[in-house]
Amino acid sequence: MMRSPPGRRHKLDGIMVNRLSPDEAMFYFLDGSGTTAHLGAVLILDPSKLPKGDATTVDYHSLVSLVENRLQLAPRYRQVVTEVTLGLGRPVWVDDREFDINYHIRLSALPQPGSADQLQELVSRLMSRPLDRTRPLWEMYLIEGLSRGRAVILTKTHRCLLGGADNPELSEVICDDVADAEPMAEDLWMPGHPPGAASLTVGALAEAMARPGEVVDSVLRGNGPVADLWSVADKSVRFVSDAVSQMVNSAPDSPLNTVTTSSRLFAFSSVSRRDLEAVARRFECSFNDVVLAILTGVLRRWSLSVKDSVGHGETMRATMPLAARDPETVEGEPTGTWIVVGGTEFVTDLPVGEDAPAVRLMQVAGLADRYSQSTRRMTRGLRPLLPEIGLVPFADFSTRAFAGLFQRSYNVPISMSARRIGRKFVGGMPITGIFTIPTLAAQRALGISVNEYANQVQFSFIADRAVVVDLPAMSQYVTESLDELLAGGQSFGRDH
Repeated sequence: MMRSPPGRRHKLDGIMVNRLSPDEAMFYFLDGSGTTAHLGAVLILDPSKLPKGDATTVDYHSLVSLVENRLQLAPRYRQVVTEVTLGLGRPVWVDDREFDINYHIRLSALPQPGSADQLQELVSRLMSRPLDRTRPLWEMYLIEGLSRGRAVILTKTHRCLLGGADNPELSEVICDDVADAEPMAEDLWMPGHPPGAASLTVGALAEAMARPGEVVDSVLRGNGPVADLWSVADKSVRFVSDAVSQMVNSAPDSPLNTVTTSSRLFAFSSVSRRDLEAVARRFECSFNDVVLAILTGVLRRWSLSVKDSVGHGETMRATMPLAARDPETVEGEPTGTWIVVGGTEFVTDLPVGEDAPAVRLMQVAGLADRYSQSTRRMTRGLRPLLPEIGLVPFADFSTRAFAGLFQRSYNVPISMSARRIGRKFVGGMPITGIFTIPTLAAQRALGISVNEYANQVQFSFIADRAVVVDLPAMSQYVTESLDELLAGGQSFGRDH
């Protein structure tokens, strides 16, 4: 798997600074009107799963202590992004000398009866708020009052903090494989001295002056003005052909590709993994084929809720990680993680116009199998334009240009973990649900995430509140879509 180049380290006035990589800078500048470039996870803690007599609890103070102990595994969570004067270079990571963990970890509670609907609405409101760019770009909430004595941990992390095994998401950092995990050795953190604005400016200019030959050399090796520009952007002819083919073969018209706001809705649903395995055996297809068929049924139902009818040949176009399709064929993919960022994706079509569930499943399987093996359907998604030029004006232009370029290349992004997640604990408390919240990019009104955890398949939906106003209904659509597959192909169309 190809990975983005790491941020460059430089010494300014004797201080080592780490500059954001082109990918990280692009996501940092994605924040704006209608876009919030953060993601996260909902962890459901259930004390009823503790052994009899075990009085383990996770309260606010114990959670703060746990996070403080684990932050040594995620150093960026104590750093702020510092921009360079006049945008003369990519921003840098700088230790937050006024870091206050109690600002980032917050306590909240649901009113009685603590229902799933109330939790979804609270998460929706919390995920709608932008992160404070003057502080480290993350928040965590301990939400008490969920029914049956359960509690919830919500993490909210800016996408620019993540990437590679050295920069995990905080929900993964605080979880353990066993209930009695020992705390890490105490790590005395002392913030470094921040570089001055003048030093950052001089350093950015020096870096730009030191590397013009790379840019010129890339341009001279091209075959024309347009090819030159794309060659510098990704140094990959394959990427150029993929991007162009996706532009020509654009996705179907959909209200899901529209100007978006920053107001979010969140919904989740969980179904038995055993039921999906039964469907896969019955129809002799893969487990992930069944997952995609369920999502196709969900999107079909949603389409019928917003318009009178759905044409028989109508489709929606989705992206999903290639590793989730066939984990064994993609080297270097992380295992045991649930926050999926980066990596190669492929674009496939979901036949929402097919009313027969069994036929729909076979079509989904055939299309996904074909397109996951086609280089013309593979993409690395949003990429920074001219990454070797570290100037912020280029980064900002890159963000806008590529967002527009890929606006019509697909309708719905689907994030899927490549492998099942083993049992997890937070502070000794069993986790019964892990629901991930993907980033909702500009011109995308819906994002979907799927995990396999605790013998359950867990679906999460994040949407623009102004576009997908009935998002909570998708939780019910998941169950209905699975039920019709279990029924053996009874037509959904006859029910409407």
